[in-house]
Amino acid sequence: MNPEERIRGIVRSHGAELYDTEIVTENDRTIYRVYVTKEGGVDLDTCAAISYDISPLLDLEPPVSGPYSLEVSSPGVERTLRKPEHFRHSVGERLKVKLQGGEKLRGHLEAADEEGITLRTKEGERNIPYGEILKARTYFDWNG
Repeated sequence: MNPEERIRGIVRSHGAELYDTEIVTENDRTIYRVYVTKEGGVDLDTCAAISYDISPLLDLEPPVSGPYSLEVSSPGVERTLRKPEHFRHSVGERLKVKLQGGEKLRGHLEAADEEGITLRTKEGERNIPYGEILKARTYFDWNG
């Protein structure tokens, strides 16, 4: 079993689901981020408990060579979508999408399957295969 599958099992043991993992460098610090979701939302106690249970696994199988910090959190209201399941779980939400070639779109995610998404923009519905998507993230309209 690979480390991500072990992490998935630990997260599930806390009644949550593994959303994604990423390794980033910020201010010369390497951070291994574990994003989790849970029906009703993720609270700090859940994140702390998951972090506590994941740490020994990462001591044995570090995600990177060298020092790093572990962060466990919710992916947030505005989150990056990378996998088909991310898109499927975000149907009905607003998306910002950047396509191959630089075109940028905003709209409501109407549907998502294994091949791609349907995005409703001001110009109408558009079917977009995953292979054309460079970046996608949900966004919240803070103005109402």
